[in-house]
Amino acid sequence: MKARAPRILMVGTAPEGRGGVAALVAVLRAGGLFEQASVRYVSTHREGNFLTKLGAAAGGFVQTLASLVCSWHRPAIVHAHAASHASFARKSLLLWLARCAGCQTIFHLHGGGFRQFATLRSGVLMRRWIRHTLERSSLVIALTEGWAAFVRSFAPQARVAVVPNAVALSRRLDEGDGRAETGRILFLGRVEAAKGVAELLNAAAALAPRFPALRLVLAGSGDLAAWRRAADQRGIGDRVELTGWLDAAGCAEQLARASVFCLPSHAEGLPMALLEAMAAGKAVVASAVGGIPEALREGENGLLVPPQDGTALAGALARVLDDGGLRAQLGEQARRTVAQHYSTEAVCGRLAAIYNDLAGAR
Repeated sequence: MKARAPRILMVGTAPEGRGGVAALVAVLRAGGLFEQASVRYVSTHREGNFLTKLGAAAGGFVQTLASLVCSWHRPAIVHAHAASHASFARKSLLLWLARCAGCQTIFHLHGGGFRQFATLRSGVLMRRWIRHTLERSSLVIALTEGWAAFVRSFAPQARVAVVPNAVALSRRLDEGDGRAETGRILFLGRVEAAKGVAELLNAAAALAPRFPALRLVLAGSGDLAAWRRAADQRGIGDRVELTGWLDAAGCAEQLARASVFCLPSHAEGLPMALLEAMAAGKAVVASAVGGIPEALREGENGLLVPPQDGTALAGALARVLDDGGLRAQLGEQARRTVAQHYSTEAVCGRLAAIYNDLAGAR
């Protein structure tokens, strides 16, 4: 008789929300993982004002606690998607309660700022709690080998596995489909300084005289009025489009229209936006931070630049804007990379195997 798939309680941000965790959860659900592994999802965070966020946190806590105290409804594994600060506080408490109830626990690490949170921005007691949470979890999932190495150095007793983010391999959106616009550079993410937006504006201003068709699209939430002023101050206000946050359809439309995707972040994990652009067959220019260099290899499937280096960023963007053959080559190799290493099927299969291993349901 075939063993029944383990019951999983997965907790994280609302799948219909914004950010990498929401995008990953949506991909995993669409890929069939929830049915395959009997996953129930509980949201502990939702975009909105303070009361909305408080309500989501409280509701998620109550739902999780109810599952843990009822023996006939208790999950075999609690899988928490967590980042830094408030996200870590919420998830670490829920994982502690899950361990008290006898559940296996998975701490799924997201967010490029976790290293600084754990080592620089936390006091002695919080650092001990972070280390305790990592080491007492049945498994810590890191997105890249680099992040796994950090976890092992910070929490030597932690059991760590590398599972990259997954992305659906949609139809390639190359320049041959008639929608890509010459000179159109797309940024997808939170529009803020930590994502390298200032350097990107500087690069666009430097390139504008050389590339008359250049247009920079900043797609994401943030203080858009301030960034509109910053673009105007650089003399490229008419070249910059600020779309605000976009849903999946809006992101796909912007990717279809872009010639180049650019993500010059100061810190990252393994950003979903980067993988989505690679899956769409776009030429990518990104900063060499976090897990990005593990997915993007310089000159092979993308171009890498040092973080906070506007001059290098402008040079890399000029290369791909100038050379249609290079854009096509980088885009094709990027898409192939996603198909080989970051497909929904591969990642869902890896997570299902992890669940079975932890639950002893081989």
